[in-house]
Order: sequence, then structure tokens, then C-alpha cells
Amino acid sequence: MACGLSPIDWSAPWLQAWRELGESIGQRVAQGVPVYKACNEALSVQKNTQSLGACHVEFVPQSELHEALAYEQFIHQTNKVPTREGLHDFFNALCWLHFPLAKKQLNQVQATAIAAQGVGSVRGPVRDAVTVFDENATLIQLPDVIWQALQLRDWQEALVTHRPLWKDVKVQIFGHAALEKLVNPYKAITVHLWRVPSNLPLANWDAWLAQDLQPEKLASKPFLPTPVLGIPGWWPANESPVFYQDTQVFRPLRVGN
Repeated sequence: MACGLSPIDWSAPWLQAWRELGESIGQRVAQGVPVYKACNEALSVQKNTQSLGACHVEFVPQSELHEALAYEQFIHQTNKVPTREGLHDFFNALCWLHFPLAKKQLNQVQATAIAAQGVGSVRGPVRDAVTVFDENATLIQLPDVIWQALQLRDWQEALVTHRPLWKDVKVQIFGHAALEKLVNPYKAITVHLWRVPSNLPLANWDAWLAQDLQPEKLASKPFLPTPVLGIPGWWPANESPVFYQDTQVFRPLRVGN
């Protein structure tokens, strides 16, 4: 693609939730439109059709970011998201369009922490957790029995024994860095699972997440690191149970965890 976007395989299972909007924006970028402008075009259509939740930011070129302000502060004060060319900021913009309430809440938490503590070289537990979430979180709605096995790093039970249950599991990657990595997938890509309540409709995930992303919960880092290509149906090689026996990727639970 033009403007620094690598080719994206929109048929990949981890991109299905993003495909309709992302593919159309990508086509505009391929025609030579800067990423920020293509995203603003989609934002305009979104507002007119009310096809997704209300997104109240505008995408601007990276050059508009003021040197005196941290990135998060700039967004908080201006409702503008500096956007570079390339996959990383492309997927970040897509997440703003899909999860506007959750992204706004993450920005609010970041800006509040910066106001209280300053930017500093050490971000602290809340800002660290926000960064992990923003870059690498994956939302998942699944039965207790699978979640418990994943917590124990019992990969065979979670992903082989209970494999039939995965047909009803709902997964959506949130983190834009994870999405960027998955453009060129490899076995060791690990995401941080964040559990969504059972029976919560997909249409309500953004509003729920915006309420759930509170500083206290983020600071406790309730993430569950999981090799994302182990999700049943997401990668041909994981059809074989042997796939999960690679302890360099599917690591056992350490004593004391």
C-alpha cells in the first residue's frame, strides 16, 4: 500500500471485527490519501450514519503535536489524535473509531496520572497498565472452565480438551501494537486477555469497557498473557495438540505465580 502501509490480509480471523471499516480506509490510503485524512473521512461517514458509537476526536498529522505536551495530554486537551503514516497509528485510529468510549477513558486515566505525577521517566503502575492495555489488550468472553485453565497455564486443557467450547467464545483484539504484529504473524505473539462478562452483547462492549477501565483495576494488572495464535481456529498449525507443547511459547505456570 502507499504511505507506508504494508499489505494487510483482511481475511485473517483476528481482523474480522475490523475489516469493514479498516479495509475501506486502507483502500483510500492505497490511493495516496494520508492515514489521518482517510480516517477523518471514515469518521465523517460514521457520524452521518451512526454506524458505530460516537467518536469525538479528530485525526491530525503528527506534526501538530506540540513539543511542550505529552502525546496523551495533547489528545486530552485538544480532542485531536496525532497520526503518523504506517500500520501502528493506522490500527490505533481504527481502535478510536471502534471503541471511542474506552479509548477516551484510557486517555482520561493517562492524562490524570500525568497531571498528578508529571511525565517522568518512571510511569508508575497505572500508566504502565494503560500502556499495556492500549498496545496489547485482547477482549475475550468465555466460559469459566476455559478461563480457569488459562489462568493455570494449562494450555492442553484450555485449548485442546475444551476446544469444542471455543465455538461460542468471542474474541476481539483491542491493542493496536498486537494488530500491527499480526499483519506478519508468528507463533510467539502474546496478547494480554481482559475478560468481558458473559452474555454482554458485542454492541455494549465499548460502553462496558469504558466503565471497567478504572485506575484501581488497571493498577492491579488483571491481564492474562496468552499466545494469540493458540486460539482455536485462528491458525492452521494449532489443529495439532503438538502445537501447544512448545514450552518456549506456551510457558508453564511458574512456581509462586
